[in-house]
Amino acid sequence: MKEVLDRKLLQHYLQEHQLQAVFNERIKPHVGLYSFEQGELICSQGEVPQNLYVLLKGKLKVYTTSEEGKTLILSFKTPLELIGDIEYVRGTDIVNTVEAVSPVLMLGVGHRWLHKYGKSDPQLLQFLLDHITRKFYVKSSSMSFNLMYPVEVRLASYLLSVSFDDTDTELTGRLDTTSMMDAANLLGTSYRHLNRVLRQFCAEGLIERSKGLVLVKDVEGLRKLARHNIYEMQPGSFSEKE
Repeated sequence: MKEVLDRKLLQHYLQEHQLQAVFNERIKPHVGLYSFEQGELICSQGEVPQNLYVLLKGKLKVYTTSEEGKTLILSFKTPLELIGDIEYVRGTDIVNTVEAVSPVLMLGVGHRWLHKYGKSDPQLLQFLLDHITRKFYVKSSSMSFNLMYPVEVRLASYLLSVSFDDTDTELTGRLDTTSMMDAANLLGTSYRHLNRVLRQFCAEGLIERSKGLVLVKDVEGLRKLARHNIYEMQPGSFSEKE
């Protein structure tokens, strides 16, 4: 994590996303801009939270780990998304691990400043309420669907999420094959089954595997298979499986 010491850029993002009124004048001096590199952890499950983050640019991966060490991907997040909001309101440890899929830029403000200057601020509280209720709506709807979909659909959605980002031209459909073991865990399937599906995708011309890389060849084909990206659902996007 690196702090971006550019107050003009900070003001630009506050205005662009209509956050000027969310953070009152006593909080604003404690709001900063922070950048994270691809693959860097923003927060880890079970940690004591320190900051509330607002995702401005890039894509995040959210996953959970069981006591047995098994991981399961929950969702991918794009702007405008809050990280640490539930933990701030509830006063709990970090619920899920959040990782940068691409280079990301976020606003950040310490929980202690929010407690000191924003605990009874109606603008901030309404902002948190709007985002938290939306987050729970998406989670309650999507979690019941995700594991009901076959691995083919989950893998197609995963490849779309980790290989492309509208705000980052460096994500161009390439994925290191060494990450496939992690992908199997995150998708809740075996590595052997995942390889069978990857071979199926290759035969169908959706992807190509060569020189340690998985290259997406047919983006529209993956989108058709995924129907909608189950890991990037938004309120109102839920529908019955066909």
